[in-house]
Amino acid sequence: MSLLKKVPELSLDQYTDGNTNDRQQFIDDLFTGLKYFGFIIIKDHPIPVPLLDKAYNFCEQFFTQDETTKNKYICTEGGGQRGYTPFGTEHAKGNNFPDLKEFWHVGQFLEEGHEYYKQYPKNIWPTELPEFKSTFTDIYKSLEDVGKTLLSALGHSLEVESDYFKNMVDDGNSILRLLHYPPIPEGADPNCVRAAAHEDINLITILVSATTSGLELLDRDGTWLPVETDKNNLIVDAGDMLSRITNEVIPSTTHRVVNPKGENKTRYSMPFFMHPHPKAMLSCIESCKQDKVKYPDILSHDFLMKRLKEIGLTK
Repeated sequence: MSLLKKVPELSLDQYTDGNTNDRQQFIDDLFTGLKYFGFIIIKDHPIPVPLLDKAYNFCEQFFTQDETTKNKYICTEGGGQRGYTPFGTEHAKGNNFPDLKEFWHVGQFLEEGHEYYKQYPKNIWPTELPEFKSTFTDIYKSLEDVGKTLLSALGHSLEVESDYFKNMVDDGNSILRLLHYPPIPEGADPNCVRAAAHEDINLITILVSATTSGLELLDRDGTWLPVETDKNNLIVDAGDMLSRITNEVIPSTTHRVVNPKGENKTRYSMPFFMHPHPKAMLSCIESCKQDKVKYPDILSHDFLMKRLKEIGLTK
């Protein structure tokens, strides 16, 4: 049974600008929220609201283009980690029915000569929208900074070295996904939903609150609960990589996006999937070992490729 009945809402300012007691309270609340609920909500973050509004405007402009235009930007390299992925391509692990969504991926920005420059696919930018690149570059870097702050705070509770997560995620293979859930098409398979129940692959996911409702989490007691907050807040959940290195002290959180129950409206959202760099070893953290280590060590890149295959994005 969960100790909490509502997704905890935390102020990031409390950690970044607060006194010692404020910071410790944030650290405790973050750990408790992820451990016992799997989701937290972050308010008072540094990402400007006009930038978020501009980003959603560009999402709409891109996804409302015709299929021929969008399909120019399909990238088969690296399991669709860059550019456009068409409607009905991805499915949840263990679910053969495709999700009712299409999306665009923005990845890490590296200079030529960097050790991962050739390993990461190159970003793709739609020529029809000249400011698309600068807007989502800013969003990516801002969400990456927020993610590093949250992981640094979490590290205190996990009793790791102060640079543990920094060393893992600097120049990491993180992905910003621009998601479009169109109105449910007539004649759609009733087994298909916008996003079937799943767990995220990465360490943490930071979701800019979507344009409409539909996100639900599976509580620790098995109850599906809607996750709703102010549209400019950030929703954070724990992924499989974090669950793995914490020996499930922080379990990965099952969630889904259900089909609309009322008006059949379009939905946009922007999750940022915080990944380690490819050479990071996913090893059990010492403070989480308890009686038995549940998972063997694995390179983050190998784990990612395995999971991309399981959800239909690579063969």
